Formats: sequence, C-alpha cells, structure tokens
Amino acid sequence: MAVTIKSEKEIELMREAGRILAIVHEELHDFLKPGITTWDIDKKGYDTIIKLGCKPSFLGFEGYPASICVSVNDEIVHGIPKKDRYLEEGDIVTFDAGTIWKGYQSDAARTWGVGKISPEAQKLIDVTQQSFYEGIKFAKAGNHLNDISGAIEDYVVAHGYSIVRELVGHGIGTEMHEDPQIPNFRQKRRGIRLEPGMTLAIEPMVNMGRPDVLWCDDDWTVVTEDGSLASHYENTILITEGEPEILSLRTTK
Repeated sequence: MAVTIKSEKEIELMREAGRILAIVHEELHDFLKPGITTWDIDKKGYDTIIKLGCKPSFLGFEGYPASICVSVNDEIVHGIPKKDRYLEEGDIVTFDAGTIWKGYQSDAARTWGVGKISPEAQKLIDVTQQSFYEGIKFAKAGNHLNDISGAIEDYVVAHGYSIVRELVGHGIGTEMHEDPQIPNFRQKRRGIRLEPGMTLAIEPMVNMGRPDVLWCDDDWTVVTEDGSLASHYENTILITEGEPEILSLRTTK
C-alpha cells in the first residue's frame, strides 16, 4: 500500500479544490426543492463547478455519465441523474460530488431532506453526519486508521442503524481513489498509522434498516436491499500535527 504524503504546495491546491466543492454543495442545497429532477441537479452542479474554474471529478470517471451522483431515498450512492426522476416533498436526497483544481481533487457528499421530511428521516441524516465527526476525532497523527473506522461504527450502531460494508472511503490526491481504503466499521487489523500530510475521504454510508445492498441494472446505483432509507456524509480531510483539517468545508464544525 502506497499512501502519499502531500507537500505544502499540494495541500494548498487541495484546499482550493475543497473550498470550491463546499460552494458547489451550498449552491446545490439552495437549489433543492420539490418538483425539480435529478437531472436538473446535475446540470446545476456541472454549471457551478465550471463557473468556479474546476473540472467535475465524476464526469466520465470509469464511464459514469454525470457530474453529480444524485441518490434518492433507498439509493445509497452513485444514483444516475435522470430527466424524468422528479423529487417529491418528504424525499431525502444525497449529492456526491468532486472537483479537480489544477490536477488535485476534493470529494464530498451530503444528504438533505426535500421540503418537510419525517423526524425519522432527519434523525438518520443527523446520525450519519455526526458519525463522521465522531470518526475524525481519531484522525490524528500516530493513531491508526481503524480508530476512525471503529468510532464511526460504534456511533451508528448505538443509534440503531447499520453501516454499509461493501463501500468504503479512500485516500485522495491527484487521483480520486488512492490508498488507503477506509472502512466505516472496525477491522481485525489496526490499519496504517496516520501521518501528517495524508489526505483522506471519510464517508459514512448508513442504512436505516439492514446493511445489505444491491447494485441496480445500470451497474452504478447501489440501493438498500430491504428498501429502507439510506444516508451518506463525506468530507476530504488532511492529517496534521494536531487536529484534522476538513478541506471540503468553508468552515469547520
């Protein structure tokens, strides 16, 4: 496993990619409302990324046909935007997007409610987001990768939800997916020791029901096997000498 340590110059480029991606997500959230299509979201995302001087990471990646992965309700990740897929009041929708700035990448995902959603759906979204923050409490130099993974799993399971096991986070840099793979559940091995300059995409994917998943016929969209709601929260982070830096937020929590 070759985990790259980024130079200060590389980190600055990734900071800018992340800053721009944070703006993209803010604009997508502001755009979200009942009655629009998932294709509308993708077009808005593409236009915003280009306007801000970046390239969309996802467009054409291994054949993916859009700039924004738009996943609705029981769709966990990689939903393909469609002109006839309309969002309705009460849906929950995940935007997963990436930006490339001067060859360096950022990757982040958010799940939002469409209009007024049920308290149960909002709790799922909140727990998923907070599990990310529980995990990165351990994203410090000298700790092991499994410390992050275990903290995420513990928080999610304590709230009665399940972690998707077939999909994981990853390193990131000049490539969207670099070493290491980052599970959201505890491993038997401790994993790599974290070092300053590592850049990681931490992304809990949480199901309201069982953890089992299915791949749809489009070979991209992953859904919950039992049809339960799913939520996803992701940021690109930097391991430092102290607390981790979240690169894909304009302000940290």
